[in-house]
Amino acid sequence: MRVAVLGAGAIGAYVGAGLHRAGVEVHLIARGAHLRAIRTSGLKVLSARGDFEVHPYATDNPEEVGPVDHVFLGLKANQYAAAGPMVKPLLHDTTTLITAQNGIPYWYFHGLPGPLRDRRIESVDPGGTVSRALPVRRAVGCVVYAATEIEQPGVIRHLEGTRFSIGEPDGTTSVRCKEFSAAMVAGGLKCPIEPDLRDDIWIKLMGNIAFNPISALSRATMASICRHREARELVVRMMTETLEVASALGCTPRISIERRLAGAERAGEHKTSTLQDLEKGKPLELDVIVKAVVELADLADVQVPTLRAIGAVADLLNEQLTAA
Repeated sequence: MRVAVLGAGAIGAYVGAGLHRAGVEVHLIARGAHLRAIRTSGLKVLSARGDFEVHPYATDNPEEVGPVDHVFLGLKANQYAAAGPMVKPLLHDTTTLITAQNGIPYWYFHGLPGPLRDRRIESVDPGGTVSRALPVRRAVGCVVYAATEIEQPGVIRHLEGTRFSIGEPDGTTSVRCKEFSAAMVAGGLKCPIEPDLRDDIWIKLMGNIAFNPISALSRATMASICRHREARELVVRMMTETLEVASALGCTPRISIERRLAGAERAGEHKTSTLQDLEKGKPLELDVIVKAVVELADLADVQVPTLRAIGAVADLLNEQLTAA
């Protein structure tokens, strides 16, 4: 089995390292100092579960890799629309795209029974740019429950979690999912195939939709937000509205708001990915997290005043950042 990891950053490289350890032919597509370090000294993973080192193929040119069986997308969702030229050399007729992203995925309504079947979500797939770059028929969803960071070029620090839940948009248990899941498990990672992956999407989204924009607006860590009474109440309102949208669309995430908050508190003084991007001057990955849920709320006729207000201010922040 041949796998390419497009965007071999903290999460992508961690997945690639696990797959390589399982004996999979892995090609990491990275850039800059990180790529140079991997080529020179290999890829090191530091973890409480045990440190290890691998030496996978690494390049910044997908043309050198050629067609593979699975492409793990380690990109931010706001990079998907521009990824077409990088993805194209990696495809054969049945290549799978493992779409490991935060928020609402571009394939959300693909194959979903009901009046919204195959509907395109404009805030996620504006003008169809993403679905043209990454054909929906190739997509397998992936919800990431692992936390990692690049400690230094070529070195990944695994912080917590090893679960990468995957699933077909139509809910079937496909051969391609079984193949990828088995390789992940062989590499020491958890990779359950979920027939109701959309429930997992909403569970993770409950945290992202509240903590990510609030952290960017306040520069606060997750624990700091939880400790602040009014901010905590704001998080609860945002999570409540999110669950109302999920319910209106037929999803019932199996987790309570208090349990979700407890998990955030356990993360401690952790900076969300959105806050980290803000500090680095990068565009904020908020359209698929906040704006998409507001769009879905309008489709489902659900009132989300808190999400709408926070989303507007966060979007203004993002505009100021990208204009600078």
